[in-house]
Parts: sequence; structure tokens; C-alpha cells
Amino acid sequence: MRLSIIVPAHNEEDNICAIIDGIEHSVNIPHELIVVNDHSQDQTSSIVEGLSKKYDNIRLVDNVLDKGFANAIKTGFNNASCEVVVQVMADLCDDLPTIKVMLEKLNRGYDIVCGSRYIKGGLRLGGSKIKGFFSCFVGRSLFCLLGIPTHDIANAFKMYKKKVVDSVNIQSTGFEISMEIPLKAYYLGFRITEVPTVWRERSRGKSSFRIFRLSRSYLKWYLWAILRKMTG
Repeated sequence: MRLSIIVPAHNEEDNICAIIDGIEHSVNIPHELIVVNDHSQDQTSSIVEGLSKKYDNIRLVDNVLDKGFANAIKTGFNNASCEVVVQVMADLCDDLPTIKVMLEKLNRGYDIVCGSRYIKGGLRLGGSKIKGFFSCFVGRSLFCLLGIPTHDIANAFKMYKKKVVDSVNIQSTGFEISMEIPLKAYYLGFRITEVPTVWRERSRGKSSFRIFRLSRSYLKWYLWAILRKMTG
């Protein structure tokens, strides 16, 4: 299966070169690399354009929708030409060798493979303890209460068969898209699994993730999943 790697980027001039070089040197699976410029006001776009002369599989696309992570991801999905899509954060937090393991799982018949920090072999290094507790609680409780087959539903590092994202009516406007898609896909009957991955807090640049501002959006999908289970 060919692979579309989607990298949403908002003001990531400090990291974008490193993540692109990292992908191109460590992912030896045939792939296209779609960098979505999410209304950046720095040199992100020009850096990517320069790197596209070095790597001919890079495509730079602009998020013409409102600024935000979900719209950037949707823009990437809409521009993906391969059977499989995986989203990789531009801030170097995701463990790129995990992509090969994810694809191996997908080739065994799964539709979604979640990178999990909270199973054996997984690890979360750095970052806010509050965010860590929140993401761990959400993932583990949905696993235990509803049988959602991942302990880390909130992690953005996921691989999907393209037919999955084409089947889901995405409503999210922020980072909670990483919960919405697999939860809806689960109830549509798609097969989900997880693999361990190591997550590292960004060392350069500024994160736009705000846990207290976004907690209501995550809670919305958390309660949606529980109600969906109760109502059948």
C-alpha cells in the first residue's frame, strides 16, 4: 500500500526542515509527503518550497479553511492520493520508526492503527503532567468502559485507511479530531488496533495546544461515545 504522510504546520519554521528530513531518511516505504501550511506567518512555506526541490515527493498545500488543527488535517486528507494516510506532527514529537510497524498492522486487516504511549513499550517523555494524566485517563477509561481498542485515543499519531476518513462526517474544529475519527469509525464497524510509540515534548517552537480551552471539546466526544454505547 502506498502511503500519504500528512504534516500540519502552523508557524513551524524552527522544526519543519528537521521533520521533513527525518521522514525522508527514516521512512523507506513509498510515500507522498503532504505539508499543510495552516496560515503560517513565518518562513514555514518558503522552507518547504525549498525542500521540495530536494525531495520530489513533497507537496505543499494551503489550508484555505479557517485556521486550526482539524481543518489542516482535513485539508491533508482531501489532498491525499494514496490508500493509507498517517498524520505526523511537525514538532518532532512523534516516533517515525513507528510508521513501519503501523503499516504492518494495517496490512493484517486493520483499518486504523493508533500510536499508544500507555501500553507496554510506549512512553511519554516530557510535557505537562496535567495533559498526560488527562490523555491517559480518557484512553484507559474508554478502553475499560466501552472496549474501544486503544489505550491512547487522544494521541494524534494515527494511521488510517483512506476509506475510513472518507466515511466519517468530521465535525471537529481542533485537536479533538484525533478522538472523533476513531470513535465514529469504531461504531461504523471499522477495525482498530494500537502499537506502542514514544512521544517527546517539543524542544523548539510554541505549541498551540491548550488543555483547559480544549477540554470541553474532548469531553463532548467522550460523552458522545458513552451515550452511543448506551443507546446501541
